[in-house]
Amino acid sequence: MTISYRWLSEYLPQTVSPEKLATILTSIGLEVESLESFENFKGGLAGLVVGEVIEVHPHPNADKLKLTKVNTGAAQPLHIVCGASNVAVGQKVVVATVGTTIYPKGKEPITMKLAKIRGEESEGMICAEDEIGLSDDHAGIMVLDQNTKIGTAVATLYEYVQDWIYDIGLTPNRMDAMSHFGVAKDVCAYLSYHETPVTAVSPLTQQVTKDKSIQAFEVMIEDEKACARYSGMIIEGVEVKESPSWLKNRLQSIGVRSINNIVDITNYILHETGQPLHAFDADEIKSNKVVVKKYASGTKFTTLDGTERSLTAADLMISDGTQPLCIAGVFGGLKSGVKLNTTRLFLESAWFENVHIRKTSVHHGLRTDAATRFEKGVDIDGTVKVLERAAKMIQEIAGGKCSELVDVYPHPAQKAKVNLSFAYLKKLSGKLYPVAKVKTILSSLGFEIINETIEGIEVAVPFHKPDIHIPADIVEEVLRIDGLDNIEIPSVITMSPSIDPLEKKEKFKDKIAQFLVGQGYTEILTNSITNSAYFTEETLATAVKMLNNLSAELDVMRPSMLETGLETIAYNLNRQMSSIALFEIGKVYGQSAKGSYYEAEQLCLYISGKQQLDGWRTKGVVADFFMAKGMATAIFQLLGIQGGQWKQTTEGQVEFVVDKKTAGKIQVVGSKKLQSFGIKQSVLFIQFDLAALFSIYQSKQVVYQEISKYPSVERDLALVIPQATPYEAIASCIQEAKIGALQETRVFDIFESDKLGLQKKSVAINFVFNTPDKTLTDTEIDLMMKKLVQQFEKNIQAEVRK
Repeated sequence: MTISYRWLSEYLPQTVSPEKLATILTSIGLEVESLESFENFKGGLAGLVVGEVIEVHPHPNADKLKLTKVNTGAAQPLHIVCGASNVAVGQKVVVATVGTTIYPKGKEPITMKLAKIRGEESEGMICAEDEIGLSDDHAGIMVLDQNTKIGTAVATLYEYVQDWIYDIGLTPNRMDAMSHFGVAKDVCAYLSYHETPVTAVSPLTQQVTKDKSIQAFEVMIEDEKACARYSGMIIEGVEVKESPSWLKNRLQSIGVRSINNIVDITNYILHETGQPLHAFDADEIKSNKVVVKKYASGTKFTTLDGTERSLTAADLMISDGTQPLCIAGVFGGLKSGVKLNTTRLFLESAWFENVHIRKTSVHHGLRTDAATRFEKGVDIDGTVKVLERAAKMIQEIAGGKCSELVDVYPHPAQKAKVNLSFAYLKKLSGKLYPVAKVKTILSSLGFEIINETIEGIEVAVPFHKPDIHIPADIVEEVLRIDGLDNIEIPSVITMSPSIDPLEKKEKFKDKIAQFLVGQGYTEILTNSITNSAYFTEETLATAVKMLNNLSAELDVMRPSMLETGLETIAYNLNRQMSSIALFEIGKVYGQSAKGSYYEAEQLCLYISGKQQLDGWRTKGVVADFFMAKGMATAIFQLLGIQGGQWKQTTEGQVEFVVDKKTAGKIQVVGSKKLQSFGIKQSVLFIQFDLAALFSIYQSKQVVYQEISKYPSVERDLALVIPQATPYEAIASCIQEAKIGALQETRVFDIFESDKLGLQKKSVAINFVFNTPDKTLTDTEIDLMMKKLVQQFEKNIQAEVRK
């Protein structure tokens, strides 16, 4: 929110310095994020003088330049080289003499120096409007009125305005502070509490003169929920023209571009009072009737920007009963807008429900100042007063006569009532406020004291504060005006212990993250909004698409974390970082078959390139499937998850299933997918379903046991098995043997040769046996090994290699 110091000061009954005002605003919750000086003309046109062109000759060395002599009232005329095509003898012009600094629009300042241009001396510059910051016009040099006196300081010909501009970080609930008058009321409440009682100077005291001979329009509201109040009047005989300089300067100071006097007045009123207005060309409203209604879905309507839009059935429209004229509270129509030849206006001031305005504004992508204010709520009690104020300004600036005011208000709003106990005020604020002080604050903010008891007070909430609903809101108002900087810090802080329901899950995630960091992985955080071009039509069918995406590339909530991870890998590879070990804990999104939305939290690992760099003794190892499987298995071991099985689902992808739940999967990313990201090295993707993983983790009971004091016994066994037999089959045989003393198994060699037989391979396995109560004998070990061999022979047709 942008606030002008000079503008704001008009509503303050006493002078407050810019610095003090900034302190007050921040103290009452209107945080001043910046305070900057403003000049309508940078440098104030200092040093510029009026001159008269007395000679113009072609430049001997340049076709497009001219040699001029200009009389500025000095003893001798100035010789100036000029490139403007419109320079002529007898013109009164703006001259920047040597030593003068000019401030061109959008450029760095330039100080005039004596110079030679193509061999000819130039003693200054004849200026165009943009060269001295008056406008963006660079069509030629400025030509002043012939009656302008030579030697006059140009600064005296224009109104020079200096101001201070505040940029306020406004919280979403503070619609009452979205105007200069609204902020002034807050400042006066602060001054009344801390200094002397004062009241903001209201701009809404004058009434416009009405002419009964001018027929007012009929107004009808079809949807009284969406439009609770609608006021309007006819103004005839107006002249649409350029706004006076004071009005243009006032709007320019807060960054609003001047359009014409009528539009500028509505913008002025918006920033003065917070009430949006709309001016129609009354001649475009047929049958002298205004109807607030909704149209059928698909109805076409062309807005002020020339865009034809397709309306929805929820869009509230201003119409003449037959054709739409304006999207209520959002944007005007091209046909009914004010034009230069408009002489008859219909001026609107209304209250539209915030939900309707928000939905329409977002759907059509029209984020206007009016929509922003209606979304947050406007003062339903002020529509008529603001309309009178605007009509009065139009009469003063554009002329015209006004009809009687029409105000349709079917169900007058009732003020909300809130009870505040003083005990609750002390409990929430931590401060004991005198009752008189509380009443002073609330009264100065517009609250009406309805009832007062020894325990508390009941207040009626003013219409310009629609965010006030509960006692805590009243406490906030008291704290703000007392000053947020004045909140006392107690010497002793007491608190009740609480149990965080998410604590266990957060510790679970932190345990995994710490382990991965210890293994050399780096945590990343990628955008959950990504590009739909990454996914197939089948995937997008159940994806969550953005309705109001900020860019074409960010238009869908990610259905998978693989693609956003590949973006990060590509980014690193492009910067010569080829050893990739990344992980991310994030969410994916989708739609169920019934159309409801869901989100699922996942842990994903991305592995690519050499995980150990080349050294003088060893060579680095490039990441492969078995390295990824080893890391996944290590995570399961970390969490104490045992008894699961790896199952291949598709080529290049396996899943780990525990208790019939898929806890994780490993995927060798396909070459086509890698090519779409410009990645030329293989990538392994490990994905864990955190909800399933956490559920399994919680269901497992942690059992502690003493480390065996007896020695372990190791035996090696070489099996000749079919070449296609996976290790999972061997592991399954070991599990089926159910040997409690078997503590650990490890494959330490794989050998393939035709000597073993056609399509055969040899797998050498190391077995470690141990019991906590005794030393195992050779006979016991032999029996256990025999049991294992029998399982291998029976289930995978293995032969023991001698």
